[in-house]
Amino acid sequence: MLNIVLFGPPGAGKGTQSQKLIDKYNLIHLSTGDLLRSEIAAGTELGMKAKSLMDNGILVPDEVVIGMIENKVKEHSHAGGFIFDGFPRTVPQAQGLDKLLMDHGTEISCMIALKVDDEELTKRLLLRGETSGRPDDQNEELIRKRIQEYNTKTTPVADYYAGQDKYCAVDGIGEIEEIFAELCKQVDSLKEKQQK
Repeated sequence: MLNIVLFGPPGAGKGTQSQKLIDKYNLIHLSTGDLLRSEIAAGTELGMKAKSLMDNGILVPDEVVIGMIENKVKEHSHAGGFIFDGFPRTVPQAQGLDKLLMDHGTEISCMIALKVDDEELTKRLLLRGETSGRPDDQNEELIRKRIQEYNTKTTPVADYYAGQDKYCAVDGIGEIEEIFAELCKQVDSLKEKQQK
C-alpha cells in the first residue's frame, strides 16, 4: 500500500498536486480540510466546533481529526493507498496516524513536502480568496497567522519523518506540470523500493 503525506503550507499547491497524484496512482484522497468542510456543511456538532476554531486560525483537536481519518481508512480498506493532505500537522498527530495505520496493517511510505516561501504563499492565498469565496483566504492578517502557525507547529513533523528516513522535499514554485513531474519521480522511486 502506498501511503503518502503531502506536506506544505496553505497555498503550496497540495490540492492541485494531490488530485493529479490520485488520478495517476489510483489513491484515495484524505484531506482533513475537506473532511472538516463536509462536517461544517452538514451542520454537525463536530463541524460547528471545528468552524469556530478555524475562523480564529486555531487547529482542530487531534482526536477529532484522527477519528474522521480512521472512518475513511476503514471505508476504503481495499484501496491501493492514501494521500494524506493537510495531516498530520503535529508530531502527536503523526504518532497517532502511525498507530492508526499500524492497527490496519500498513504505514506511511513517505512525506513529500512542497516548499514555497511565505510571500508567494500570501500572494497565492489572496488570489484564491478572490475566486474561492473562502473567508480565510481574503484576510491578509489571518493568512499570515495561518502560515506562521503552520511553520511553528509543523516543522517538527518534517523532522519526525526525516528521523524515519521518510522525508523528501520538492520545490513548489514553478509550472504545475513541472512540479508534478518531480512528485512522480519521488513516488515512482518509492514504489520501486516497496517492490524490492
